[in-house]
Amino acid sequence: MAASRGSSHPKAVAEVDTSLETDNPLPPPTYAQSIASPINIILFALLITSIYLRLRSKPPVTLSKPPPPIVFRTFTPPTLKPYNGENNMPVYLAVNGKVFDVSSGRNFYGPGGPYENFAGRDASRGLACGSFDEDMLTKDLEGPLDDLKGLGEEEWEAMRGWEERFQEKYLVVGKLVAVGDPEASK
Repeated sequence: MAASRGSSHPKAVAEVDTSLETDNPLPPPTYAQSIASPINIILFALLITSIYLRLRSKPPVTLSKPPPPIVFRTFTPPTLKPYNGENNMPVYLAVNGKVFDVSSGRNFYGPGGPYENFAGRDASRGLACGSFDEDMLTKDLEGPLDDLKGLGEEEWEAMRGWEERFQEKYLVVGKLVAVGDPEASK
């Protein structure tokens, strides 16, 4: 039996091989696609471009020139007057003895703005009374400062509200004193 098995086995394999070739012919050999297909070239170019953009040196960041430093100083009404926004000057106004730089609100406080009367002036009484009239401002710049006498409690509260708003929004650049004040010469 062993001899018959050995002789039958190679025959069976040969028969299988022969039957495969004749019954189911193998498909033709497929050719490997070229690596240089148009889509691969495009993808490779995108990869190289993105790597280049990530690794290239970037120009240094340049910061804009900072504004000149503002030194806290003492103003008198005549020295405050030029700071009304004309001739490229900053816009300052005083409220309750504090001088504020309101240049960032130039469209309100500068020339042509609704509050332009207050630019370069002590705006305390006008803001307290809610009036933009010229008669709310001190006429004699060489005289004493407005002592704000005659203001009622509501007007004082309104002025404090304006002062708080200015302190939140603008820089205090100085204080306002009368012309003859000893601090005026500092």
